[in-house]
Amino acid sequence: MSLVAGVDSSTQGTKIVVRRADTGALVRSAAAPHPDGTEVDPEEWWRALLTAAGGGLLDGVDAIGVAAQQHGMVALDGDGAVVRPALLWNDTRSAGAARDLVAELGAAAWARATGSVPVASFTVTKLRWLAEHEPEAARRAERVLLPHDWLTWRLTGGAAEPATDRGDASGTGYFDPAAGTYRTDLLRRAFGRDLATPRVAGPAEAGPAVRVPGLPPIGTVSAGTGDNMAAALGLDARPGDVVVSLGTSGTAFAVAGAPSADPSGLVAGFADATGRFLPLVCTLNAARVLDAGARMLGTDPAGFDALALAAPPGARGLVLLPYLDGERTPDLPEATGRLDGITRANLEPPAIARAFVEGMLCGLADAVDALTAQGVPAERVLLIGGAARSRAVRAVAPQVFGRPVLVPEAGEYVADGAARQAAWALAGGAAPPAWTARPAEESTADPAPHVRERYARARAALTAATDRAE
Repeated sequence: MSLVAGVDSSTQGTKIVVRRADTGALVRSAAAPHPDGTEVDPEEWWRALLTAAGGGLLDGVDAIGVAAQQHGMVALDGDGAVVRPALLWNDTRSAGAARDLVAELGAAAWARATGSVPVASFTVTKLRWLAEHEPEAARRAERVLLPHDWLTWRLTGGAAEPATDRGDASGTGYFDPAAGTYRTDLLRRAFGRDLATPRVAGPAEAGPAVRVPGLPPIGTVSAGTGDNMAAALGLDARPGDVVVSLGTSGTAFAVAGAPSADPSGLVAGFADATGRFLPLVCTLNAARVLDAGARMLGTDPAGFDALALAAPPGARGLVLLPYLDGERTPDLPEATGRLDGITRANLEPPAIARAFVEGMLCGLADAVDALTAQGVPAERVLLIGGAARSRAVRAVAPQVFGRPVLVPEAGEYVADGAARQAAWALAGGAAPPAWTARPAEESTADPAPHVRERYARARAALTAATDRAE
Protein backbone atom coordinates (compact mmCIF):
# COMPACT_ATOMS: atom_id res chain seq x y z
CA MET A 1 0.00 0.00 0.00
CA SER A 2 1.53 3.29 -1.12
CA LEU A 3 1.15 6.32 1.16
CA VAL A 4 1.23 9.99 0.23
CA ALA A 5 1.41 13.11 2.38
CA GLY A 6 -0.04 16.57 1.89
CA VAL A 7 1.19 19.67 3.70
CA ASP A 8 -0.96 22.76 4.21
CA SER A 9 1.21 25.68 5.35
CA SER A 10 -1.43 28.31 6.07
CA THR A 11 -1.39 31.67 7.81
CA GLN A 12 -2.17 30.12 11.17
CA GLY A 13 -0.36 26.79 11.11
CA THR A 14 0.92 23.70 9.35
CA LYS A 15 -1.34 20.70 8.84
CA ILE A 16 -0.10 17.39 7.42
CA VAL A 17 -2.27 14.49 6.29
CA VAL A 18 -1.08 11.03 5.28
CA ARG A 19 -3.46 9.19 2.95
CA ARG A 20 -3.57 6.02 0.87
CA ALA A 21 -2.45 6.83 -2.64
CA ASP A 22 -5.11 4.64 -4.30
CA THR A 23 -8.29 5.55 -2.38
CA GLY A 24 -7.42 8.71 -0.45
CA ALA A 25 -8.36 7.08 2.87
CA LEU A 26 -6.91 8.99 5.81
CA VAL A 27 -4.17 7.13 7.69
CA ARG A 28 -2.93 9.78 10.14
CA SER A 29 -2.51 13.53 10.55
CA ALA A 30 -0.84 16.19 12.70
CA ALA A 31 -0.58 19.97 13.04
CA ALA A 32 1.63 22.71 14.49
CA PRO A 33 0.97 26.45 14.91
CA HIS A 34 2.56 29.46 13.20
CA PRO A 35 3.19 32.80 14.87
CA ASP A 36 0.51 35.44 14.38
CA GLY A 37 1.10 38.50 12.21
CA THR A 38 1.32 39.67 8.62
CA GLU A 39 5.04 39.06 8.23
CA VAL A 40 7.02 36.04 9.41
CA ASP A 41 10.45 34.48 9.15
CA PRO A 42 9.98 31.53 6.74
CA GLU A 43 12.05 29.41 9.12
CA GLU A 44 8.95 29.41 11.34
CA TRP A 45 7.11 27.49 8.61
CA TRP A 46 9.95 24.99 8.38
CA ARG A 47 10.07 24.49 12.14
CA ALA A 48 6.28 23.94 12.18
CA LEU A 49 6.56 21.39 9.37
CA LEU A 50 9.25 19.47 11.26
CA THR A 51 7.21 19.62 14.46
CA ALA A 52 4.04 18.35 12.77
CA ALA A 53 6.04 15.61 11.02
CA GLY A 54 7.64 14.44 14.27
CA GLY A 55 6.94 11.09 15.87
CA GLY A 56 7.18 9.16 12.62
CA LEU A 57 4.22 10.79 10.88
CA LEU A 58 5.93 10.52 7.48
CA ASP A 59 7.37 7.04 7.91
CA GLY A 60 6.57 4.88 4.88
CA VAL A 61 5.39 7.84 2.77
CA ASP A 62 6.28 7.52 -0.91
CA ALA A 63 5.39 11.02 -2.15
CA ILE A 64 4.68 14.41 -0.60
CA GLY A 65 3.18 17.69 -1.84
CA VAL A 66 3.09 21.15 -0.30
CA ALA A 67 0.29 23.69 -0.58
CA ALA A 68 0.64 27.06 1.09
CA GLN A 69 -0.88 30.50 1.44
CA GLN A 70 -0.78 32.43 -1.82
CA HIS A 71 0.99 35.70 -2.65
CA GLY A 72 3.57 35.76 0.17
CA MET A 73 6.89 37.40 -0.78
CA VAL A 74 9.98 35.38 0.13
CA ALA A 75 13.01 37.35 -1.08
CA LEU A 76 16.37 35.53 -1.12
CA ASP A 77 19.94 36.66 -1.63
CA GLY A 78 22.44 34.98 -3.93
CA ASP A 79 23.20 32.32 -1.30
CA GLY A 80 19.54 31.43 -0.79
CA ALA A 81 19.25 33.27 2.55
CA VAL A 82 16.05 35.19 3.33
CA VAL A 83 16.74 38.94 3.20
CA ARG A 84 13.77 39.99 5.38
CA PRO A 85 10.71 38.35 6.96
CA ALA A 86 8.20 37.21 4.34
CA LEU A 87 5.31 39.60 3.73
CA LEU A 88 2.10 37.56 3.79
CA TRP A 89 -1.05 37.88 1.69
CA ASN A 90 -2.85 39.71 4.51
CA ASP A 91 -0.21 42.43 4.87
CA THR A 92 -1.73 45.62 3.42
CA ARG A 93 1.25 47.96 3.68
CA SER A 94 1.67 47.74 -0.11
CA ALA A 95 -1.79 49.23 -0.80
CA GLY A 96 -0.22 52.45 -2.09
CA ALA A 97 2.15 50.48 -4.31
CA ALA A 98 -0.83 48.59 -5.73
CA ARG A 99 -2.62 51.83 -6.59
CA ASP A 100 0.52 53.19 -8.23
CA LEU A 101 1.08 50.07 -10.35
CA VAL A 102 -2.54 50.04 -11.53
CA ALA A 103 -2.34 53.76 -12.37
CA GLU A 104 0.86 53.25 -14.37
CA LEU A 105 -0.58 50.61 -16.74
CA GLY A 106 -4.34 50.77 -16.24
CA ALA A 107 -6.56 48.07 -14.80
CA ALA A 108 -7.57 46.66 -18.18
CA ALA A 109 -3.92 46.22 -19.23
CA TRP A 110 -3.10 44.36 -16.02
CA ALA A 111 -6.14 42.09 -16.46
CA ARG A 112 -5.14 41.28 -20.04
CA ALA A 113 -1.53 40.60 -19.04
CA THR A 114 -2.01 38.53 -15.87
CA GLY A 115 -5.74 37.79 -15.56
CA SER A 116 -5.90 39.99 -12.44
CA VAL A 117 -5.66 43.60 -11.30
CA PRO A 118 -3.05 43.96 -8.52
CA VAL A 119 -4.18 44.64 -4.96
CA ALA A 120 -2.13 44.83 -1.77
CA SER A 121 -2.21 41.04 -1.36
CA PHE A 122 -0.31 40.33 -4.58
CA THR A 123 3.44 39.64 -4.63
CA VAL A 124 4.09 42.22 -7.33
CA THR A 125 2.87 45.04 -5.07
CA LYS A 126 5.02 43.80 -2.18
CA LEU A 127 8.07 43.90 -4.45
CA ARG A 128 7.34 47.55 -5.30
CA TRP A 129 6.97 48.29 -1.57
CA LEU A 130 10.27 46.56 -0.80
CA ALA A 131 12.12 48.52 -3.49
CA GLU A 132 10.71 51.83 -2.24
CA HIS A 133 10.82 51.35 1.54
CA GLU A 134 13.70 48.95 2.25
CA PRO A 135 16.30 49.65 -0.43
CA GLU A 136 19.11 47.81 1.39
CA ALA A 137 17.09 44.58 1.60
CA ALA A 138 15.99 45.10 -2.01
CA ARG A 139 19.63 45.51 -3.08
CA ARG A 140 20.49 42.13 -1.53
CA ALA A 141 17.54 40.30 -3.13
CA GLU A 142 18.38 38.07 -6.10
CA ARG A 143 15.41 35.70 -6.19
CA VAL A 144 11.73 35.79 -5.20
CA LEU A 145 9.74 32.72 -4.16
CA LEU A 146 6.26 32.06 -2.83
CA PRO A 147 5.75 30.23 0.49
CA HIS A 148 5.03 26.87 -1.16
CA ASP A 149 8.00 27.27 -3.51
CA TRP A 150 10.33 27.91 -0.57
CA LEU A 151 9.04 24.99 1.49
CA THR A 152 9.27 22.57 -1.44
CA TRP A 153 12.81 23.75 -2.09
CA ARG A 154 13.70 23.19 1.57
CA LEU A 155 12.21 19.68 1.47
CA THR A 156 14.61 18.74 -1.32
CA GLY A 157 17.57 20.22 0.53
CA GLY A 158 18.07 22.87 -2.13
CA ALA A 159 19.38 20.14 -4.42
CA ALA A 160 17.57 21.44 -7.48
CA GLU A 161 16.44 24.72 -8.96
CA PRO A 162 13.43 26.10 -7.05
CA ALA A 163 10.13 25.27 -8.75
CA THR A 164 6.54 26.42 -8.53
CA ASP A 165 3.34 25.53 -10.37
CA ARG A 166 1.16 27.64 -12.63
CA GLY A 167 -1.60 27.82 -10.02
CA ASP A 168 0.45 29.55 -7.34
CA ALA A 169 2.45 31.53 -9.91
CA SER A 170 -0.79 32.99 -11.24
CA GLY A 171 -1.23 34.90 -7.97
CA THR A 172 2.02 36.83 -8.18
CA GLY A 173 0.93 39.59 -10.57
CA TYR A 174 3.84 38.87 -12.92
CA PHE A 175 2.67 35.60 -14.52
CA ASP A 176 0.30 35.14 -17.46
CA PRO A 177 -1.90 32.10 -16.66
CA ALA A 178 -3.38 31.97 -20.17
CA ALA A 179 0.06 31.67 -21.81
CA GLY A 180 1.72 29.91 -18.86
CA THR A 181 4.70 32.29 -18.87
CA TYR A 182 6.22 34.90 -16.58
CA ARG A 183 5.78 38.57 -17.39
CA THR A 184 9.29 39.63 -16.43
CA ASP A 185 8.57 43.11 -17.77
CA LEU A 186 5.97 43.57 -15.03
CA LEU A 187 8.32 42.23 -12.37
CA ARG A 188 10.97 44.74 -13.52
CA ARG A 189 8.39 47.52 -13.49
CA ALA A 190 7.56 46.72 -9.89
CA PHE A 191 11.04 46.07 -8.53
CA GLY A 192 13.22 48.14 -10.82
CA ARG A 193 15.35 45.25 -12.04
CA ASP A 194 15.24 41.52 -12.73
CA LEU A 195 14.86 38.87 -10.05
CA ALA A 196 15.22 35.12 -10.55
CA THR A 197 11.86 33.30 -10.47
CA PRO A 198 11.20 29.59 -9.89
CA ARG A 199 10.77 27.20 -12.77
CA VAL A 200 7.11 26.35 -13.48
CA ALA A 201 6.59 22.60 -13.07
CA GLY A 202 3.82 20.60 -14.70
CA PRO A 203 0.74 19.56 -12.69
CA ALA A 204 1.81 15.91 -12.31
CA GLU A 205 5.55 16.46 -12.37
CA ALA A 206 7.61 14.44 -9.90
CA GLY A 207 10.45 16.43 -8.38
CA PRO A 208 13.58 15.43 -6.44
CA ALA A 209 13.42 13.25 -3.33
CA VAL A 210 13.28 14.45 0.28
CA ARG A 211 16.79 14.29 1.70
CA VAL A 212 16.94 16.54 4.76
CA PRO A 213 17.82 15.94 8.43
CA GLY A 214 14.81 15.38 10.64
CA LEU A 215 12.63 13.77 7.95
CA PRO A 216 12.61 10.25 6.53
CA PRO A 217 13.61 9.84 2.89
CA ILE A 218 10.64 10.29 0.53
CA GLY A 219 11.17 9.38 -3.10
CA THR A 220 8.89 11.92 -4.79
CA VAL A 221 8.09 15.57 -4.14
CA SER A 222 5.28 16.95 -6.29
CA ALA A 223 5.13 20.47 -7.73
CA GLY A 224 2.90 21.77 -4.94
CA THR A 225 0.50 24.68 -5.38
CA GLY A 226 -1.39 27.50 -3.68
CA ASP A 227 -3.91 26.86 -0.96
CA ASN A 228 -7.03 27.62 -3.00
CA MET A 229 -5.86 25.49 -5.90
CA ALA A 230 -5.17 22.63 -3.51
CA ALA A 231 -8.60 22.97 -1.89
CA ALA A 232 -10.28 22.68 -5.31
CA LEU A 233 -8.23 19.54 -6.00
CA GLY A 234 -8.97 18.09 -2.56
CA LEU A 235 -12.70 18.68 -3.04
CA ASP A 236 -12.65 17.40 -6.63
CA ALA A 237 -14.59 20.57 -7.58
CA ARG A 238 -16.33 20.38 -10.96
CA PRO A 239 -17.79 23.04 -13.28
CA GLY A 240 -21.01 24.33 -11.71
CA ASP A 241 -19.57 24.13 -8.19
CA VAL A 242 -18.55 27.34 -6.46
CA VAL A 243 -16.34 26.70 -3.46
CA VAL A 244 -16.72 29.20 -0.62
CA SER A 245 -13.94 28.84 1.92
CA LEU A 246 -14.38 30.46 5.33
CA GLY A 247 -10.95 30.48 6.89
CA THR A 248 -8.76 33.38 7.98
CA SER A 249 -9.66 34.88 4.62
CA GLY A 250 -12.83 34.21 2.69
CA THR A 251 -12.65 32.98 -0.88
CA ALA A 252 -15.10 32.03 -3.59
CA PHE A 253 -13.67 30.16 -6.55
CA ALA A 254 -14.63 27.75 -9.31
CA VAL A 255 -12.88 25.45 -11.76
CA ALA A 256 -13.14 26.75 -15.33
CA GLY A 257 -11.94 25.58 -18.72
CA ALA A 258 -11.00 29.03 -20.00
CA PRO A 259 -9.04 31.94 -18.52
CA SER A 260 -10.76 35.05 -17.19
CA ALA A 261 -9.67 38.69 -17.15
CA ASP A 262 -11.85 41.02 -15.09
CA PRO A 263 -10.75 44.67 -15.44
CA SER A 264 -12.84 45.63 -12.41
CA GLY A 265 -10.37 43.68 -10.29
CA LEU A 266 -13.08 41.82 -8.37
CA VAL A 267 -12.24 38.44 -9.93
CA ALA A 268 -8.65 37.22 -9.95
CA GLY A 269 -8.03 35.09 -13.04
CA PHE A 270 -5.90 32.38 -11.48
CA ALA A 271 -4.87 29.00 -12.88
CA ASP A 272 -5.67 25.80 -11.02
CA ALA A 273 -3.48 22.82 -10.13
CA THR A 274 -4.61 20.57 -13.01
CA GLY A 275 -4.02 22.63 -16.16
CA ARG A 276 -7.35 24.45 -16.05
CA PHE A 277 -8.26 27.80 -14.48
CA LEU A 278 -9.57 28.99 -11.13
CA PRO A 279 -11.32 32.38 -11.19
CA LEU A 280 -11.38 33.55 -7.59
CA VAL A 281 -12.65 36.35 -5.40
CA CYS A 282 -11.03 36.91 -2.01
CA THR A 283 -12.11 38.81 1.09
CA LEU A 284 -9.81 39.49 4.02
CA ASN A 285 -12.52 38.89 6.60
CA ALA A 286 -14.15 35.53 7.26
CA ALA A 287 -13.92 33.19 10.26
CA ARG A 288 -12.23 35.77 12.47
CA VAL A 289 -15.32 37.98 12.12
CA LEU A 290 -17.26 35.35 14.05
CA ASP A 291 -14.43 35.01 16.56
CA ALA A 292 -14.53 38.77 17.14
CA GLY A 293 -18.30 38.73 17.55
CA ALA A 294 -18.16 35.92 20.09
CA ARG A 295 -15.42 37.70 22.03
CA MET A 296 -17.39 40.96 22.05
CA LEU A 297 -20.48 39.14 23.36
CA GLY A 298 -18.47 37.24 25.96
CA THR A 299 -19.39 33.77 24.72
CA ASP A 300 -17.89 30.71 23.05
CA PRO A 301 -18.61 29.49 19.48
CA ALA A 302 -21.55 27.32 20.58
CA GLY A 303 -23.07 30.17 22.54
CA PHE A 304 -22.53 32.55 19.64
CA ASP A 305 -24.36 30.15 17.29
CA ALA A 306 -27.28 29.89 19.70
CA LEU A 307 -27.56 33.68 19.91
CA ALA A 308 -27.45 34.13 16.12
CA LEU A 309 -30.10 31.46 15.55
CA ALA A 310 -32.39 33.16 18.09
CA ALA A 311 -32.70 36.26 15.87
CA PRO A 312 -34.72 36.44 12.61
CA PRO A 313 -33.23 36.92 9.12
CA GLY A 314 -32.16 40.53 8.81
CA ALA A 315 -31.00 40.78 12.44
CA ARG A 316 -33.87 43.14 13.27
CA GLY A 317 -32.33 45.79 11.01
CA LEU A 318 -28.70 45.53 12.11
CA VAL A 319 -26.14 45.34 9.29
CA LEU A 320 -22.45 44.57 9.78
CA LEU A 321 -19.86 45.62 7.21
CA PRO A 322 -17.22 43.12 8.35
CA TYR A 323 -14.08 44.99 7.26
CA LEU A 324 -12.31 44.34 10.56
CA ASP A 325 -8.88 43.93 8.92
CA GLY A 326 -9.36 46.30 5.99
CA GLU A 327 -10.73 44.64 2.88
CA ARG A 328 -9.54 43.30 -0.45
CA THR A 329 -12.94 42.85 -2.15
CA PRO A 330 -14.14 45.55 -2.36
CA ASP A 331 -10.68 47.10 -2.52
CA LEU A 332 -10.76 49.08 0.75
CA PRO A 333 -7.47 48.21 2.48
CA GLU A 334 -7.79 51.05 5.02
CA ALA A 335 -11.47 50.45 5.82
CA THR A 336 -12.78 49.50 9.24
CA GLY A 337 -15.90 47.58 10.20
CA ARG A 338 -19.28 49.26 10.71
CA LEU A 339 -22.45 48.22 12.49
CA ASP A 340 -25.36 50.10 10.92
CA GLY A 341 -29.04 50.38 11.75
CA ILE A 342 -28.66 50.43 15.54
CA THR A 343 -31.83 51.08 17.55
CA ARG A 344 -32.78 50.52 21.17
CA ALA A 345 -34.88 47.58 20.03
CA ASN A 346 -32.15 45.68 18.18
CA LEU A 347 -29.07 46.44 20.27
CA GLU A 348 -29.20 42.99 21.87
CA PRO A 349 -26.88 39.95 21.73
CA PRO A 350 -29.01 37.77 19.37
CA ALA A 351 -29.37 40.50 16.73
CA ILE A 352 -25.71 41.46 17.00
CA ALA A 353 -24.59 37.83 16.60
CA ARG A 354 -26.93 37.39 13.62
CA ALA A 355 -25.59 40.58 12.01
CA PHE A 356 -22.02 39.26 12.31
CA VAL A 357 -22.94 35.98 10.60
CA GLU A 358 -24.98 37.68 7.86
CA GLY A 359 -22.34 40.36 7.24
CA MET A 360 -19.58 37.81 6.76
CA LEU A 361 -21.74 35.72 4.41
CA CYS A 362 -22.99 38.74 2.43
CA GLY A 363 -19.39 39.62 1.61
CA LEU A 364 -18.92 36.11 0.19
CA ALA A 365 -22.28 36.22 -1.65
CA ASP A 366 -21.03 39.36 -3.39
CA ALA A 367 -17.98 37.31 -4.36
CA VAL A 368 -20.16 34.59 -5.91
CA ASP A 369 -22.07 37.26 -7.86
CA ALA A 370 -18.77 38.59 -9.22
CA LEU A 371 -17.92 35.12 -10.51
CA THR A 372 -21.27 34.65 -12.23
CA ALA A 373 -20.87 38.08 -13.84
CA GLN A 374 -17.78 36.62 -15.54
CA GLY A 375 -19.82 33.74 -16.94
CA VAL A 376 -18.91 31.21 -14.25
CA PRO A 377 -21.84 28.85 -13.57
CA ALA A 378 -22.88 28.63 -9.92
CA GLU A 379 -25.38 25.82 -9.49
CA ARG A 380 -24.48 25.05 -5.89
CA VAL A 381 -22.13 26.27 -3.18
CA LEU A 382 -19.60 24.00 -1.46
CA LEU A 383 -18.92 25.51 1.96
CA ILE A 384 -15.60 24.67 3.60
CA GLY A 385 -13.22 26.11 6.19
CA GLY A 386 -13.33 26.48 9.94
CA ALA A 387 -16.43 28.69 10.00
CA ALA A 388 -18.38 26.14 7.93
CA ARG A 389 -18.66 24.08 11.12
CA SER A 390 -20.82 26.79 12.70
CA ARG A 391 -24.51 25.83 13.07
CA ALA A 392 -25.51 29.44 12.46
CA VAL A 393 -23.43 29.68 9.29
CA ARG A 394 -24.95 26.47 7.92
CA ALA A 395 -28.47 27.73 8.61
CA VAL A 396 -27.97 31.26 7.26
CA ALA A 397 -25.81 30.45 4.21
CA PRO A 398 -28.60 29.19 1.88
CA GLN A 399 -30.73 32.21 2.82
CA VAL A 400 -27.93 34.57 1.82
CA PHE A 401 -26.56 32.69 -1.21
CA GLY A 402 -29.98 31.82 -2.60
CA ARG A 403 -28.66 28.43 -3.77
CA PRO A 404 -28.31 24.93 -2.34
CA VAL A 405 -25.36 24.79 0.02
CA LEU A 406 -23.35 21.60 0.54
CA VAL A 407 -21.05 21.31 3.52
CA PRO A 408 -18.62 18.47 2.85
CA GLU A 409 -17.43 16.34 5.72
CA ALA A 410 -15.00 18.36 7.84
CA GLY A 411 -11.46 17.88 6.67
CA GLU A 412 -8.20 19.55 5.76
CA TYR A 413 -9.00 20.07 2.10
CA VAL A 414 -5.89 22.09 1.31
CA ALA A 415 -3.65 19.36 2.72
CA ASP A 416 -5.85 16.75 1.01
CA GLY A 417 -5.35 18.48 -2.34
CA ALA A 418 -1.59 18.53 -1.82
CA ALA A 419 -1.71 14.81 -0.99
CA ARG A 420 -3.82 14.07 -4.07
CA GLN A 421 -1.31 15.95 -6.23
CA ALA A 422 1.46 13.86 -4.66
CA ALA A 423 -0.46 10.70 -5.54
CA TRP A 424 -0.78 11.98 -9.11
CA ALA A 425 2.97 12.63 -9.31
CA LEU A 426 3.59 9.13 -7.96
CA ALA A 427 1.24 7.35 -10.37
CA GLY A 428 1.54 9.59 -13.44
CA GLY A 429 -1.25 9.76 -15.99
CA ALA A 430 -3.42 12.45 -17.53
CA ALA A 431 -5.58 13.14 -14.47
CA PRO A 432 -5.28 12.97 -10.70
CA PRO A 433 -6.40 9.70 -9.07
CA ALA A 434 -10.14 9.32 -8.50
CA TRP A 435 -10.32 9.13 -4.74
CA THR A 436 -13.40 7.90 -2.90
CA ALA A 437 -15.99 10.68 -2.58
CA ARG A 438 -16.63 11.96 0.94
CA PRO A 439 -20.12 12.68 2.29
CA ALA A 440 -21.61 16.18 2.34
CA GLU A 441 -24.55 17.68 4.23
CA GLU A 442 -26.96 19.65 2.04
CA SER A 443 -28.56 22.74 3.49
CA THR A 444 -31.51 24.54 1.89
CA ALA A 445 -33.71 27.43 3.01
CA ASP A 446 -35.91 30.10 1.51
CA PRO A 447 -33.79 33.01 0.25
CA ALA A 448 -33.88 36.21 2.33
CA PRO A 449 -33.16 38.91 -0.27
CA HIS A 450 -33.78 41.77 2.16
CA VAL A 451 -30.60 40.76 4.02
CA ARG A 452 -28.43 41.37 0.99
CA GLU A 453 -30.34 44.49 -0.04
CA ARG A 454 -29.62 46.17 3.30
CA TYR A 455 -26.01 45.06 3.15
CA ALA A 456 -25.65 46.49 -0.37
CA ARG A 457 -27.01 49.86 0.75
CA ALA A 458 -24.61 50.00 3.69
CA ARG A 459 -21.65 49.02 1.50
CA ALA A 460 -22.54 51.63 -1.11
CA ALA A 461 -22.74 54.33 1.56
CA LEU A 462 -19.30 53.41 2.89
CA THR A 463 -17.77 53.31 -0.59
CA ALA A 464 -19.24 56.72 -1.44
CA ALA A 465 -17.90 58.20 1.79
CA THR A 466 -14.47 56.74 1.07
CA ASP A 467 -14.48 58.19 -2.47
CA ARG A 468 -15.40 61.65 -1.13
CA ALA A 469 -12.59 61.47 1.43
CA GLU A 470 -10.06 60.73 -1.30
